Amino acid sequence: MSRVARMASFAFAVAIVVASSACAGSSRTPPREAQLAIAHSDPRVGTYTSSVRGFMTSSYWIEGPDGLVLIDTQFLTSAADELVDWAERSTGKNVVLAVVLHPNPDKFNGTGALRRRGIRVVTSEQVRRAIPAVHEKRLRAFYDRYKPDYPKEIVLPESFGDRTMDIPAAGITFRAHVLGAGCSETHVVVEFDGHVFPGDLVANDNHSWLEIGEIDEWLKRVDELRAMKPRFVHPGRGPSGEASLLDAETAYLRFVAAAVAEEKPTLPVRADAVDRIKRRVVDRYPYEYDVFLDFGIPAVWEKQAAAATVPQK
Repeated sequence: MSRVARMASFAFAVAIVVASSACAGSSRTPPREAQLAIAHSDPRVGTYTSSVRGFMTSSYWIEGPDGLVLIDTQFLTSAADELVDWAERSTGKNVVLAVVLHPNPDKFNGTGALRRRGIRVVTSEQVRRAIPAVHEKRLRAFYDRYKPDYPKEIVLPESFGDRTMDIPAAGITFRAHVLGAGCSETHVVVEFDGHVFPGDLVANDNHSWLEIGEIDEWLKRVDELRAMKPRFVHPGRGPSGEASLLDAETAYLRFVAAAVAEEKPTLPVRADAVDRIKRRVVDRYPYEYDVFLDFGIPAVWEKQAAAATVPQK
């Protein structure tokens, strides 16, 4: 299946996800409504998880003496507003800054909603440049289904620059690492006092978003996260945990890559092989949102097939 064909069927697959999540077909029932949690390990860090309609996306806040810093802005406008409301009510402090971690709509779509509330939203120059093309593609897949809760006009976050830097806000200072490709073409990872916020570079009890097929690069990103020596990891989807989440993500990515390689991929992608690989991955990792594999496995296949045709020097 070509990349174009996969994207043409993307909206249909999303409809399946939403419909199946609304019934009792899953062996592990996902949360039906948005949820709020305070990390037991550190009361300064809070988690907002959207409803199934918003793909159970996690955003976070860090509480400083002078306010709150949000990590990611949510998929739907209503979720972005709810995120701010709940964070501010639970802490009694105002959000003063938000950071977008990478160019996926569940990270950047809430930018306009936050800016209308006077909240500054920032990201790297690389992520900022990548957002418009992603928004145009995702708008075709999602807008009619979610309007008016899905932003039609993109509002870009500000750029903090094109390299890793320390950013002061809310009476704290956090480090914004500018990293390369992984689940997206470019990433920001926030590091604060033993906590790392990697967005969808790490998933917990959820399948990873492998749309661009860059598993080798993704593994490098996880190694970079490991070098930060975090005590706590806060993934883009699924509950927070300790640094062992990085080992789990590495094992997952390597398993997917090996499962694809065993089929000896060549182009075009073979649908029967994709089905076999998906069954293997789901049997090993019975996680939420296995529909993500319908796009990820062919992308990994294409990468491996292309690499196999490169002449060896």
